[in-house]
Amino acid sequence: MKHIAVFASGSGTNAENLIKYFSTSDKARVNLVLSNNPQAGVIRRAHRLAVPVIVFGRRHLYDTGFVMRSLQENNVDFIVLAGFLWLIPGKIIEAYRGRIVNIHPALLPDFGGKGMYGDRVHQAVLESGRRQSGITIHYVNEQYDQGDIIFQATCPVLPGDTVETLAQRVHQLEYEHYPRIVEQLIENI
Repeated sequence: MKHIAVFASGSGTNAENLIKYFSTSDKARVNLVLSNNPQAGVIRRAHRLAVPVIVFGRRHLYDTGFVMRSLQENNVDFIVLAGFLWLIPGKIIEAYRGRIVNIHPALLPDFGGKGMYGDRVHQAVLESGRRQSGITIHYVNEQYDQGDIIFQATCPVLPGDTVETLAQRVHQLEYEHYPRIVEQLIENI
């Protein structure tokens, strides 16, 4: 049985979806949620689903080794970012190379990079005039949204779309594909 850690900074809908998806799996379980935001909705969701949560600060991630030790102590095999907004430090990337993935709410390489998350991404897509958006699941490296692309799925950008309507379609793609792709990746480690 592989152990998954989910890093999240926000409401936690993708984290909850992953926890539920793997709750009946014989291959993997989400056994830890880590958040850098003590007010994040993901904390309540994880507690409700009986998954341990670690809340940490910048120093714990980048300076003291606390987050790395927590991953090791919890026997984490695979890391999934689900709306986590900080750059993962090189020591963790090196220890988990090829075993850290992120989901981005647009089709990379466009609309990615530092500061491009959530509604900002959807607004940029709408302003660009593109007729398609979607999701990108990619490996995590030392730069925002620059890791090798694993999977993409698309949805239309419709006339009259707002940030909210586009976000809803993108979220549906996230919920449908992220757990399945994570499962396939875990089967190969």
